[in-house]
Amino acid sequence: MTASIKFIATDMDGTLLCEKKQLPSDFYDVFNQLQQKNVLFAAASGRQYQSLVNTFAPIKDEMIFIAENGTLVMYQGKELYSSTIPTNEIHDILKAVKQVQGCDIVLCGKNAAYTEATSEQALDEIRKYYHNLKLVEDLLVVDDEFIKVAVLNFNGTEEHVYPVLSAQFGDTHQVVVSAKIWLDLMDKNASKGAAIKHLQQVFDFTFEQSMSFGDFFNDIEMLRETYHSYAMANAHPEIKKLARFEALSNNERKRPMNPRSDVVNV
Repeated sequence: MTASIKFIATDMDGTLLCEKKQLPSDFYDVFNQLQQKNVLFAAASGRQYQSLVNTFAPIKDEMIFIAENGTLVMYQGKELYSSTIPTNEIHDILKAVKQVQGCDIVLCGKNAAYTEATSEQALDEIRKYYHNLKLVEDLLVVDDEFIKVAVLNFNGTEEHVYPVLSAQFGDTHQVVVSAKIWLDLMDKNASKGAAIKHLQQVFDFTFEQSMSFGDFFNDIEMLRETYHSYAMANAHPEIKKLARFEALSNNERKRPMNPRSDVVNV
């Protein structure tokens, strides 16, 4: 594959950020090199747009933000793409999630994130990813354009939440485990990959000119939509099977990327 790279997207938690939620020490040096080569850089995350902007404040107008697992794409403060969920469907999802034991809910709108959570443990976890957060008494009365419902369960979402909600909403919505204790419900066609496909048209770059890095199930479509797909060494085993290449752990800094020899093509 000889096509030059024109676009790089990376997941945040478990990928670009180390376990202390810090950027690599050489990140801005690398970013400047990408700028010199006219390579577009995107943060592609389940995190809220405002959270991503805060993380990349010095370069916020020089990069693309694929926020909320691809349901909102922003560039230089302007919306390029979004995927919303009708309010009546949101209400059905909220009522169903409330029936699952041990769950806290974050209702993600374009203007803010909303939660009924009251425990400090839950709020501390939620605030890591949702910097513009409003505490409300009833999510069913919130007025916004909704793009995602995020579910927090400290017992593990893959085991305890996904089987229940996938059975109810898997045919009509995107239900994806985004981390060990997080799960997201979105529009059926929403994903980081769908967002990247839109960006390929807007900025005129191809599948072969695209690169991405990820570690969990919410990165599947992104890895499929980029030829140069990298799974982190710490990625879920199923993600390693999917990606063409493997990168070292998110906790290993300033290290080169290692191609895999046993990769399964997408």
